[in-house]
Amino acid sequence: MKSELKEIINSDLFRIGGNTSRKMLFINQLLNPTFKFICIHRKCNFYRDRNKIKYLFYRIRLYRLNIKYGFEISNKAKIGEGFKIDHRESIIINPNDILGKNVNVTSGVLIGQQNRGNKKGFPIIGDNVWIGANISIVGKVNIGNNVMIAPGSFINFDVLSNSIVLGNPWVIKESLIATDGYIGWPV
Repeated sequence: MKSELKEIINSDLFRIGGNTSRKMLFINQLLNPTFKFICIHRKCNFYRDRNKIKYLFYRIRLYRLNIKYGFEISNKAKIGEGFKIDHRESIIINPNDILGKNVNVTSGVLIGQQNRGNKKGFPIIGDNVWIGANISIVGKVNIGNNVMIAPGSFINFDVLSNSIVLGNPWVIKESLIATDGYIGWPV
């Protein structure tokens, strides 16, 4: 079971520098606050139903790191392997959100639910998605795979795979290489 946790953390570590060595793990846990946060988030999720004492310990640490780094990323959010936070500051991810593999988020991102209307619900984000700065994704929307969402966008609509979303009001362009150069070292 612990090997499952190790694999997920290694997938996140690989996204940072293309390496999963012990040295890289130690350096990033010590010096990289976003990776440290992701590790604690992973451990909190891992121990939720397995060990109540460890879960409580990691949940308290996660809560403190949320405050320290200006995040509001719920320990209940389902975040796929290879998650990467590119820049700290004000990142909000709802407890019901589902994020796929190799998702990058940057500062000022809100991924939240909508409580009324025809889009009542929460976002589901696919694999290999890059989410730029100051973006809001709200409501029951599906973001496909291989999608780049340019900074400053407001998303309350479905986005097909292999797309680039620009601006507000939005423009969508099809691209098979939408996230090339942005995702980094995919797992």
